[in-house]
Amino acid sequence: MGRPFHPTIEALPTELAIFPLPGVLLLPDGKLPLNIFEPRYLNMVADSLANGRMLGMVQPSQEPPPGTEPSVFDTGCMGRISSLDETEDGRLLITLTGVCRFRILRELDLLGGYRRVEPDWRPFLADLDEPHELDVDRDRLIVALRAYARLHNLEFNWKAIDRIADYDLSVALCMACPLEPREKQALLESPDPSSRTGTLITLMEMAVASRQAGGVQVTQ
Repeated sequence: MGRPFHPTIEALPTELAIFPLPGVLLLPDGKLPLNIFEPRYLNMVADSLANGRMLGMVQPSQEPPPGTEPSVFDTGCMGRISSLDETEDGRLLITLTGVCRFRILRELDLLGGYRRVEPDWRPFLADLDEPHELDVDRDRLIVALRAYARLHNLEFNWKAIDRIADYDLSVALCMACPLEPREKQALLESPDPSSRTGTLITLMEMAVASRQAGGVQVTQ
């Protein structure tokens, strides 16, 4: 089945609003729910709805001094607003569906209080292709995930996981696991889905091994 939204290279925007959030990862084909309430980001969503429904998710690269905007990593992921609901108190509940990663060429002037960039899509144009089967050891992934879930007291529907295709499972886990921001950035910048999944497995195994080295046994 093809993707419900599959833009051409020519349709990718030359200017993109960005939403900096630490520890939040959006990947191509992933779905990210967001609760929008700040006036500048309400402006951002309104402008996005009128101009192709596109937003860029990025992570701050460091904690900014009080009253200043944070520096951000130079790689992010654009998503399309695929659902939207308005609450009675004026908040917007949106879902972003990941489309394509980008590198930031330069930051543009603020618009409506929110930040914008000129994106470079060229390093990540393969994100626009239909996903291929992953080259991944699924058994190793599940063993690592079970141990990591015990480590962090995470609850998963294991029967549902058994039914999910490798690619969809990898995207969902990379976005959902409580990794450090720099670890999530490493996943985002992985060259392809197979290497990204391998990095995720390694990060989970390292987290479990580190806890066991500290004297806490995590059963698998």
